[in-house]
Amino acid sequence: MALALTKLILASSSANADTAGAYLDAVTVTAAASTTTLVPVGMYLLIPTANVSVQVNNGSSWVTLIAANTGGTLFSDGINVRFNNSSTEATVTLMTVNGGQAATGTYNT
Repeated sequence: MALALTKLILASSSANADTAGAYLDAVTVTAAASTTTLVPVGMYLLIPTANVSVQVNNGSSWVTLIAANTGGTLFSDGINVRFNNSSTEATVTLMTVNGGQAATGTYNT
Protein backbone atom coordinates (compact mmCIF):
# COMPACT_ATOMS: atom_id res chain seq x y z
CA MET A 1 0.00 0.00 0.00
CA ALA A 2 1.21 3.51 -0.77
CA LEU A 3 2.44 5.67 2.09
CA ALA A 4 0.00 8.38 1.09
CA LEU A 5 -3.40 8.15 -0.52
CA THR A 6 -2.76 10.71 -3.23
CA LYS A 7 -1.10 9.56 -6.43
CA LEU A 8 -0.36 11.04 -9.83
CA ILE A 9 -2.52 9.37 -12.47
CA LEU A 10 -0.87 8.89 -15.85
CA ALA A 11 -2.87 10.13 -18.83
CA SER A 12 -2.38 6.80 -20.58
CA SER A 13 -3.13 4.67 -17.52
CA SER A 14 -5.54 1.79 -17.72
CA ALA A 15 -8.82 1.85 -15.85
CA ASN A 16 -8.12 -1.69 -14.70
CA ALA A 17 -6.40 -2.37 -11.40
CA ASP A 18 -3.00 -4.05 -11.28
CA THR A 19 -1.70 -2.39 -14.44
CA ALA A 20 1.04 0.21 -14.78
CA GLY A 21 -0.31 3.64 -13.87
CA ALA A 22 -3.59 2.35 -12.43
CA TYR A 23 -4.74 3.99 -9.20
CA LEU A 24 -6.15 0.82 -7.63
CA ASP A 25 -4.31 -2.37 -6.78
CA ALA A 26 -6.07 -5.65 -5.98
CA VAL A 27 -5.07 -7.49 -2.80
CA THR A 28 -6.43 -10.95 -2.05
CA VAL A 29 -6.79 -12.60 1.34
CA THR A 30 -7.63 -16.28 1.75
CA ALA A 31 -10.30 -16.83 4.40
CA ALA A 32 -10.09 -20.46 5.54
CA ALA A 33 -13.31 -22.45 5.93
CA SER A 34 -15.37 -21.69 9.06
CA THR A 35 -12.68 -19.53 10.70
CA THR A 36 -11.67 -15.91 11.16
CA THR A 37 -8.76 -14.17 9.41
CA LEU A 38 -7.25 -10.82 10.37
CA VAL A 39 -7.41 -8.08 7.74
CA PRO A 40 -3.95 -6.69 6.85
CA VAL A 41 -3.16 -3.10 7.88
CA GLY A 42 -4.53 -0.61 5.36
CA MET A 43 -7.45 1.18 3.80
CA TYR A 44 -9.51 -0.80 1.31
CA LEU A 45 -12.56 -1.01 -0.88
CA LEU A 46 -14.11 -4.39 -0.05
CA ILE A 47 -15.53 -6.43 -2.92
CA PRO A 48 -18.60 -8.47 -1.82
CA THR A 49 -17.73 -12.10 -0.96
CA ALA A 50 -20.36 -14.77 -0.23
CA ASN A 51 -20.39 -16.07 3.37
CA VAL A 52 -17.63 -13.69 4.53
CA SER A 53 -18.49 -10.84 6.89
CA VAL A 54 -16.24 -8.20 8.43
CA GLN A 55 -16.05 -7.98 12.21
CA VAL A 56 -14.48 -5.35 14.45
CA ASN A 57 -13.34 -5.67 18.05
CA ASN A 58 -15.22 -3.04 20.08
CA GLY A 59 -13.05 -3.59 23.16
CA SER A 60 -15.14 -6.32 24.73
CA SER A 61 -16.35 -8.50 21.84
CA TRP A 62 -16.30 -8.99 18.07
CA VAL A 63 -19.29 -7.42 16.30
CA THR A 64 -20.31 -7.53 12.64
CA LEU A 65 -19.38 -4.33 10.83
CA ILE A 66 -20.12 -5.39 7.22
CA ALA A 67 -22.53 -8.26 6.51
CA ALA A 68 -21.58 -11.22 4.32
CA ASN A 69 -21.79 -10.65 0.56
CA THR A 70 -21.74 -6.87 1.07
CA GLY A 71 -19.09 -4.43 -0.09
CA GLY A 72 -17.87 -1.29 1.62
CA THR A 73 -14.96 0.84 2.75
CA LEU A 74 -12.67 -0.82 5.24
CA PHE A 75 -9.92 0.49 7.51
CA SER A 76 -7.77 -2.01 9.38
CA ASP A 77 -5.08 -1.70 12.03
CA GLY A 78 -4.11 -5.34 11.46
CA ILE A 79 -5.45 -6.67 14.76
CA ASN A 80 -8.94 -5.34 15.51
CA VAL A 81 -10.60 -6.07 12.15
CA ARG A 82 -11.16 -9.57 10.80
CA PHE A 83 -13.03 -11.61 8.22
CA ASN A 84 -15.49 -14.18 9.57
CA ASN A 85 -16.01 -16.97 7.04
CA SER A 86 -19.12 -19.05 7.77
CA SER A 87 -18.63 -21.57 4.95
CA THR A 88 -15.96 -23.10 2.71
CA GLU A 89 -12.61 -21.45 1.93
CA ALA A 90 -13.03 -18.13 0.14
CA THR A 91 -10.79 -15.57 -1.52
CA VAL A 92 -11.61 -12.02 -0.44
CA THR A 93 -10.64 -9.24 -2.87
CA LEU A 94 -9.68 -5.84 -1.50
CA MET A 95 -8.82 -2.80 -3.61
CA THR A 96 -6.18 -0.38 -2.28
CA VAL A 97 -3.98 2.43 -3.58
CA ASN A 98 -1.34 1.14 -5.98
CA GLY A 99 2.03 1.53 -4.27
CA GLY A 100 3.86 1.93 -7.56
CA GLN A 101 7.24 0.54 -8.41
CA ALA A 102 10.43 0.81 -6.39
CA ALA A 103 12.79 3.52 -7.58
CA THR A 104 16.50 2.86 -7.75
CA GLY A 105 19.05 5.45 -6.80
CA THR A 106 22.49 6.09 -5.43
CA TYR A 107 21.57 5.55 -1.77
CA ASN A 108 18.99 2.77 -1.98
CA THR A 109 19.12 -0.80 -3.21
